[in-house]
Amino acid sequence: MLDFTASNNGASTFCSAINCIDGRVQLPVIQYLTRWFHVDFVDIVSDTGPVGVLAHYPDSDRAGSIYRRIDVSRDAHKSHGLAIVAHHDCAGNRRPFEGQIEDLHASAANLRRRYSGFPVLALWVGSDWTVEHVQDGR
Repeated sequence: MLDFTASNNGASTFCSAINCIDGRVQLPVIQYLTRWFHVDFVDIVSDTGPVGVLAHYPDSDRAGSIYRRIDVSRDAHKSHGLAIVAHHDCAGNRRPFEGQIEDLHASAANLRRRYSGFPVLALWVGSDWTVEHVQDGR
């Protein structure tokens, strides 16, 4: 049986991740973010190729759906921060590595403008399914 007891005197802590629906990237991202933000849980906002959506269509209905879910995590769970994730072999964003990294930078910048003062990480999950923090001049 899983133990969902919070590690900080009964109050669970959260961060948020905008991640692809691809199941291969979920667990590595959750493990990375729970350590990075020192939280108990990660609220996952999943979509197909979300970095492309947020980079190229930040005012679209699809992006709006992502923002609404982040707002719930931030407001209801008092999320400690947010990660935007791109990954190798993404079926939802077929751009090559360089294009995906461009989209990752652009989507992170858009999120930082929208969520000023809220920590936003840009993460890449490589072909070996390890998570890397992408330095993006924030």
